[in-house]
Amino acid sequence: MYTLYFAPDNASLVIRVVLEELGVAYETVPVNRSVKEQESDTYRKLNPNGLIPVCLIDDEPVFETAAIALTLAERHGRLAPEAEDSGRPQFLKWLFFISNTIHPDLRQLFYPKKYVGLDQETLRSHAAITRERLCRHFDILEKLYASSEGPYLGKDTLSIVDIYAALCLRWPQLYPMSDPGLFRPQDYPALNRLLMAVQSRPAVARAFQAEGIPEPYLSNAQPPDGTTGSPV
Repeated sequence: MYTLYFAPDNASLVIRVVLEELGVAYETVPVNRSVKEQESDTYRKLNPNGLIPVCLIDDEPVFETAAIALTLAERHGRLAPEAEDSGRPQFLKWLFFISNTIHPDLRQLFYPKKYVGLDQETLRSHAAITRERLCRHFDILEKLYASSEGPYLGKDTLSIVDIYAALCLRWPQLYPMSDPGLFRPQDYPALNRLLMAVQSRPAVARAFQAEGIPEPYLSNAQPPDGTTGSPV
């Protein structure tokens, strides 16, 4: 049994999708971001960074989205190439590109005041630089997926890289709420193909429905309906 600490439409959704795809038993604990529960002393005992998600694995808290996803995939022998697989280095390269480059820049875009303070001119400059950098990341992913013979990085075989990438392409369609729409799937044919393939999977539908997120989940992202807490 796994326990996932989540907030709707946060990075925890990557892990919920992974758990659903693996078909393993898990339970969830909502983290109320509207009262900054993730910054409480209780939660920081699970993740001292005060970030979501945390997943209890063998009753031990594991944080960092890529670390949780990779641990689960390797435990259950799905969604990641085996250690001896010739495609393993490329898989890891792109997994860490998403977790170390794209995802942190999304946080910069969504929560700029945490990084540069409150000065409005600084915030405008920071937003412009971050948006430009993210667009370069999207171009890199577009070329990667355009080179695949199928919708996924591994052609027709879904991996945690595809799941993580798809979620990182969902969020900049909706957030920040003050200036959404940085990523438009129709501008990226290969990435749109990825999003269409991922959102059509029954496990993905279960994960999104559990968090009150209506269709279409990825190719024309819609915000949560508010039934499971605040995503902000």
